[in-house]
Formats: sequence, C-alpha cells, structure tokens
Amino acid sequence: MKNIILAGLISALVPFAAFAEGDIEDGEKVFKKCKACHMVGPDAKNRVGPMLNGVVGRASAQVDGYKYSKAMKAAELTWDEETLSAYLANPRKAVKGTKMAFAGLKKDDDRENIIAYLAQFDADGNIVE
Repeated sequence: MKNIILAGLISALVPFAAFAEGDIEDGEKVFKKCKACHMVGPDAKNRVGPMLNGVVGRASAQVDGYKYSKAMKAAELTWDEETLSAYLANPRKAVKGTKMAFAGLKKDDDRENIIAYLAQFDADGNIVE
C-alpha cells in the first residue's frame, strides 16, 4: 500500500519537475510571441494583456489597473505551472470567455520553457535566482 501511495505522489510531482527544468533562454525566445500584448521586467506595464511579473504562483485577475474579462475574474485560478501550461496550450478552452485572442502554444517544450522564463521574475520584475 505504501508503494502505491508513493508512486502516486511521484507521478503527481513529475509534471512540476519538468517545468522547473524548462530552459529560460529558450523561454525568452518563445516569449517574443507574447510581447505584442504582455510585458515582463522592471519597467513592465499593462498593454492589451496584463504585465506578467510574478505571474507564476499568483492568483488570476490580480494585476492592478488591468481590466480583466468577466470570465477571468470568475475563474479564480492560481497560476501554478500546471494551470499556466493548460492556459498557454489553449486559452479559450482553459477559460471560456477570456478575451485573450492567442491561439496557444502547442508544444510542451515551448510551454515548459516560457513558464521557466516567467518564473524568474518577481512581482517587481526583478530576476530572482
């Protein structure tokens, strides 16, 4: 019985380990697809989409000054690695009614890398190591 529980815990943690091992440099390249609508870093501001400083681990619809859709406000998500991956794969499926018009990142590696890239920024846009 203990082995079954342990195996279940390990399999539940494997997806998180994969994101933690994403490539930050490759994630920065993938983020170029996002720059038309989003900013990250010390000078980040809201654009068509909210700035993404400190997004990993943050509750959804929490950036001051950004006007979120009703769907995003009602979603009550926490942007952990699993939720971000699902949203980045298909935003309109993950949050029906979102105003994000992006079609999504279909490749697992692209999502892992961009999450690793975003995870390095704290709420002020500083890179934490």
